Amino acid sequence: QVQLVESGGGLVQPGGSLKLSCAASGSIFIIGDMAWYRQTAGKQRELVARITNSGSTIYADSVKGRFTISRDGTKNTVYLQMNSLKPEDTAVYYCNVAVAQTFWSSRTPYWGQGTQVTVSS
Repeated sequence: QVQLVESGGGLVQPGGSLKLSCAASGSIFIIGDMAWYRQTAGKQRELVARITNSGSTIYADSVKGRFTISRDGTKNTVYLQMNSLKPEDTAVYYCNVAVAQTFWSSRTPYWGQGTQVTVSS
């Protein structure tokens, strides 16, 4: 089994900052890409940021320059530093991690439980 535990969400004022974390644990042979998605009611889940094992990153245009994704291989953890938060950033944020559980298996995506981020005055 693979578990992804998210933390760091909360309520902040516009212009504020939050740092989300997502720690992967369980049967993990290798971890591939790690990413953050977000979803609001009535909308499709959208990619916020993604990072590869080599450190290459991509960001949604809406967060580029404000958010930074990073990873700690020792801790099997991915982070999302969110600065200059806007009300439109309000959403449930989900981490997504590609995991191979054995030498023989391909990588499969796993999802965190989601953490609420609310940006409001």
